[in-house]
Amino acid sequence: QVRLAESGGGLVQPGGSLRLSCPSPQNAYSGYTMAWFRQRPGKEREFVAAFRWNGSRTYYADAVKGRFTVSKSNADNTVSLQMNSLKPEDTGIYYCATGRPILSATTMTSSYTNWGQGTQVNVAS
Repeated sequence: QVRLAESGGGLVQPGGSLRLSCPSPQNAYSGYTMAWFRQRPGKEREFVAAFRWNGSRTYYADAVKGRFTVSKSNADNTVSLQMNSLKPEDTGIYYCATGRPILSATTMTSSYTNWGQGTQVNVAS
């Protein structure tokens, strides 16, 4: 099991960009998925995006569609979350997590058994 550790968080102005990364295995079995979640101040942890190894499928929360992109790099064995057009409401702790959820449970925190420690993202002027 890959030890997860997020990198790339920080402070950025509204409209700016950040790229988060998390290590991934070189090979994975059917259904293996890496997801990004976030916990905004005063709110529960919520799904952001996911990359599913089967067919390299991607999934996004409505709040980030068109602004965030999740992708896998085989060159350095990472899964990244490219975040563009950031808004103050994107502020929070971002976590990567891995598991083998059924398709309909891709967005559920309970589907993932391996979690990173989280990285802080602050979007402010």
